[in-house]
Amino acid sequence: MDRSGDDAGVEVSVVLPAYNEAETIEATVETTLSTLATFLPSGTFEVLVAEDGCDDRTPEIADRLAADDDRVRHIHSDERLGRGGALERAFSAARGDTLVYFDTDLATDMRHLAELVERVRSGEADVATGSRWMPGRVADRPAKRGVPSRVYNGLVRLVLRSPLRDHQCGFKALSREAFERLHHDVQDEHWFWDTELLVRAQRAGLTVDEFPVEWEPQGDTKVDLVRDVFGMGSQILRLWWQLSVSPRITRRVSVGAGALLTALALALMTLYLDPQAVLTELEGADLRLVALAGGVYLLSWPLRGARYRDILRELGYRERLGFLTGAVFISQTGNLVFPARAGDAVRAYVVKARRGIPYPTGFASLAVERVFDLLTITVLGGTVLVGYVLTGATGDVVAAVSEGVPGVNPRSARIALTVAAGVAAAAVVAVAAIAVSARRDGNLIRRVVTGVSSDSYADYVASVLERFVADVQTVAADRGAFARVGVSSLVIWALDVVTAVLVLAAFEVALAPATLVAIGFFAVSVGNLAKVLPLSPGGIGLYEAAFTLLVAGLTPVTGATAFGAAVLDHAVKNLVTVIGGVVSMLALNVSLTAAVDETAGTAETDPEPDT
Repeated sequence: MDRSGDDAGVEVSVVLPAYNEAETIEATVETTLSTLATFLPSGTFEVLVAEDGCDDRTPEIADRLAADDDRVRHIHSDERLGRGGALERAFSAARGDTLVYFDTDLATDMRHLAELVERVRSGEADVATGSRWMPGRVADRPAKRGVPSRVYNGLVRLVLRSPLRDHQCGFKALSREAFERLHHDVQDEHWFWDTELLVRAQRAGLTVDEFPVEWEPQGDTKVDLVRDVFGMGSQILRLWWQLSVSPRITRRVSVGAGALLTALALALMTLYLDPQAVLTELEGADLRLVALAGGVYLLSWPLRGARYRDILRELGYRERLGFLTGAVFISQTGNLVFPARAGDAVRAYVVKARRGIPYPTGFASLAVERVFDLLTITVLGGTVLVGYVLTGATGDVVAAVSEGVPGVNPRSARIALTVAAGVAAAAVVAVAAIAVSARRDGNLIRRVVTGVSSDSYADYVASVLERFVADVQTVAADRGAFARVGVSSLVIWALDVVTAVLVLAAFEVALAPATLVAIGFFAVSVGNLAKVLPLSPGGIGLYEAAFTLLVAGLTPVTGATAFGAAVLDHAVKNLVTVIGGVVSMLALNVSLTAAVDETAGTAETDPEPDT
């Protein structure tokens, strides 16, 4: 930075981050100037008011102060940058080699300012920070402030291995060299900026000094539920992953982790399915039809990739079919391992890391896909159900639940049918809500979030959620896109049903083709609705219960045969999924564990192009 002329004499730049501080900013600037003048020569310091998109009189007050005193500068922003963003912008514009900032409420006794400045200005430290929690100088804080602060700092010390006791004290200084070295790596723009700066400075080998300060709370706390619980906690995890885990994830580690998790997926299957039962039923099944069933199911995967491509295209992203099919394979493999369909996060990670598709869009596209899946299987199952209701055959199902079907726990059967009915109803409600909201000019997201929180992090959360909802609405509002995705969903699930019908036929059941197809549609639809809730990995167990109950309850097929078909059908589908997932992970160099990076925050992703 050029410091010729008047700028050459400025050694210390003090930044005051200000958001709606009209009542206090003038007094704070005057106190800061007078304190600096007691230990620094005239002309060697400046005060910058980093005004962060205020909507009160702070900007005009800052303008007046800057006009009246050439030691004062006003760094204005038309929009909220966040505390960290405002500090970075002001530091970049500052003239001094020693950069200082503290909160405008002057909670920290200003008699410590000279010590703060001199620790960095003298070269003793690269970064200096005041502390309210050092032994012998513990601040007297009300529980509303003290407890969250203690817990937060404890987590930072434990997870990020920082020896500091107080990471969020708003009283810090750093050299320009340290700032230039660190600020490009600091990703948070809000309240976590302080902590990330300190932790990254330590990891970079810089000298970080912490010293005790007298601190007295001023006004009410700005501790915020949305920001501090969801924001700060997730940022701790994000930074831990980036600093401690991500650097160790090589291609060899990724492949190894993928293989381990794949083995885990297969092992989990054995907890819910009796391997011996599968082998026994295989002995009596026509293996040619079983192999054909696997081939038919495999055909559905390019269609899943094509459907996902159509959804993303409506959101403004055009990607190759092969890549998207691989991403679907990987995420579905993850769903066989992780609870609550957390494998879906893997797909959001893959499209973000490899194609730069934002997370809100990635999750919105998944939400659209899930809604169509639920709607499709609800329609398929409901259509057959209507036929059974008209013929009075549903009484057989009720009797089967009451009397039990060999191989099926009556309690599991009731749970499966109850869950299926609830999920089907929820799918209908979700589609109706999306259709209605798609015709509205706005949504209630920001109103709800800002009702809980009003700071910059809440604005950020609201903007992310708004983008998510807007993306879902974009697809739902386009009739052509809605029809294309709907048709492809019907074909995908029809192939799923054909797979199950072929497996059932492999047991040489004495059913007419029409009955076989009808019961296949009904059993597969209800079985898939039953496994939507994360009551077991991959829905293993619930799917078999629902499938067996319906087949045995509505046809002459015995419970043992129906159960064997259900087990084999689910095993074939899971096996195809796992094999496809492994191949895709190898092709795209993706580990299932890498998704954790993005659920915690913005990841450091591998820029290597996909093959």
